[in-house]
Amino acid sequence: MSRPPQDPQIRTNEILDVAETMFYERGYQPTMISDIVKKVGVAQGTFYYYFSSKEELVEALINRHLSKFLTAIDAVANSTEISLPRKIELMANIMLATIHGKQGLLLEFLYNDQYLHLMDKVFRQAKKLLAPYLLLVINEGASKHVFSVSYPRAVSNSIMSIIQCYVEAIYEKEEPDILEYQKMFAKRLIENALGLPEGELHILI
Repeated sequence: MSRPPQDPQIRTNEILDVAETMFYERGYQPTMISDIVKKVGVAQGTFYYYFSSKEELVEALINRHLSKFLTAIDAVANSTEISLPRKIELMANIMLATIHGKQGLLLEFLYNDQYLHLMDKVFRQAKKLLAPYLLLVINEGASKHVFSVSYPRAVSNSIMSIIQCYVEAIYEKEEPDILEYQKMFAKRLIENALGLPEGELHILI
């Protein structure tokens, strides 16, 4: 039996919550729209009132996570209690966690060539959101001589490229020892780009 009408935003979030849980537990392909609506307790027509397809639902999940990502990045960048090197470290870790972490955007169903366009969208949007905050912190660090940087924008772009290379290694499911080496290499490249001593930054993922 379908449940009574509810506030559209509440219903949307409820469908997203259930779908995301089922994607994690069962995988994207095995999870049918009929499974989602049954779990939510609504008619299948209700699903199509909010989403035109399962892929559109996935894009809504991506956008919801990106909104949380932006909130977290903004809080770090504008904090007066976090050191500038620590801000760089936290922003890199937040981006990696958003893209790959257990509760991140790259769910198992994105590890599929059929959904490369979604993975690309995730990274492009996350990169677009992070870039201005990263540049803001680098500019401040350069002006205060915390970072030894002559061209902040070039360094910001380089750091984004370094993170992207590491994300691609994660996506390719490299062997753990190779991935660990690439993480250490990426961390050292970022430290060098900012003129920081080795061991200053800690990349968690």
